Amino acid sequence: MYWIGYDIGSSSIKAALVHANDGSVKDIAQQPKQEMPIDSPKSGWAEQDPDLWWKHACNATQELIKKHNIDKNQIKGAGISYQMHGLVVVDKNLKPLRPSIIWCDSRAVETGEDLFNKAGHDKCVEHLLNSPSNFTLSKLKWVKDHEPDIFRNIHKFMLPGDYIALKLSGKCVTTPSGLSEGILWDFKENALATWLLEEAGIDPSLVSEIRPSFSEQGTVNKQGALESGLPEGIPIMYRAGDQPNNALSLNVMQPGQIAATGGTSGVVYAISEHEQTKEHTRINSFAHTNHSATHPRIGKLLCINGTGIQYSWIKNELTQGLSYNEMNLKAESVPIGSNSLQIIPFGNGAERMLENKDKGSRILNLNFNQHKAPHLFRAALEGIAFSFVYGMEILKNDGVHITSVKAGNDNLFQANIFAKTIATLTNSKIEIVETTGAVGAARAAALAFGDFKNMTEATASDAIQHTYSPDAFSEAYQEAYQKWKKELNSYLHN
Repeated sequence: MYWIGYDIGSSSIKAALVHANDGSVKDIAQQPKQEMPIDSPKSGWAEQDPDLWWKHACNATQELIKKHNIDKNQIKGAGISYQMHGLVVVDKNLKPLRPSIIWCDSRAVETGEDLFNKAGHDKCVEHLLNSPSNFTLSKLKWVKDHEPDIFRNIHKFMLPGDYIALKLSGKCVTTPSGLSEGILWDFKENALATWLLEEAGIDPSLVSEIRPSFSEQGTVNKQGALESGLPEGIPIMYRAGDQPNNALSLNVMQPGQIAATGGTSGVVYAISEHEQTKEHTRINSFAHTNHSATHPRIGKLLCINGTGIQYSWIKNELTQGLSYNEMNLKAESVPIGSNSLQIIPFGNGAERMLENKDKGSRILNLNFNQHKAPHLFRAALEGIAFSFVYGMEILKNDGVHITSVKAGNDNLFQANIFAKTIATLTNSKIEIVETTGAVGAARAAALAFGDFKNMTEATASDAIQHTYSPDAFSEAYQEAYQKWKKELNSYLHN
């Protein structure tokens, strides 16, 4: 028997089958094979057709079933992970009224700021742990203000994962975790933030039925079964946004644990038991998948835009065809601190953790007689690692006490210099685990159903690919980091 998990991304849709008895992975399918298009009708806008997600989710499901000649009745149920902060609006016939306004769309920034001012900064931070910012509620308010004909016909609004569950089951259901990422969950009252909806002029009846992340959220109906290839009647047992789900996939569930990713951008997602924040302008706080009123589990999310994209720029523009592994090996020949060569990596737009400053990347202390390409490679890896450490210091200032760090075996975490620098400066071991969001969603659904006692049992088949421990030469790392931080402060205030 199997569980199926979906990861609804903006680039592609992944589906994973895991064995119900031990959580081991049968296979993963990705559709389409090339990236899905993102429409941008105006500068700063980003939209996708929600039915495109559904089409590829169905194709991925059918690919798995056909490839392994699986009897569909062997699939016990489903879990869903999805791109965070998107908006889908449907009419009474449960059809989308417009394309989804997805996570990277910035049209609602001013709308969110206006709502923040009207609702009151102190109340928003105390009750929501965030400002409305450019998240789902602000995007809905933008539709109300700018597309009134569409808004009048809205029956329900939802997140991308809610829409896939709707297509499977015919039911409009959401979760507290999902509502928190849309800045719609009142942590102090442990309820929907109806007061904020009313401030925005939005009827709370437009919110879908609320159920826990780990619970039955509908069953696959006849139409959902016909289109997807899944058996009719199986339950949808789990749902979460991609970053909370990534943490769950790595079994990051308790206070002090951190899940990190190092792709084009970098993310540090830390679990805390504190339902308050003093860093709301630099990080975001959401309800983690296992959050409850009696046992708070807040996911404090720090995003760094200028990370892997910088290293890929160096590779593509300056290396004449070197692979990342070759760059990493050359960087190893350079001592810690890169002979004073430093790189400030923030060149991919405004950085929230830097109070939304957008001043570009900088290369400092470059000496044409001393520095060669390996110095540049190491300075790049160190600069990105230093930005992660700087972000973790912000999290510590917000009450996070780091006990462990886990990361997927992706991109930057394959570079020894990058991971070793973070491990040494935070005095933490970093465990690298091979897993995906779709696999995590399938295992979480099995856990909710009762096939596993906890995520530790559900992830027991995952091997730790590598462990990075703090380096003995910590003084050299600290010296290099403090010099970099001094330059960062100069960069921020000049």
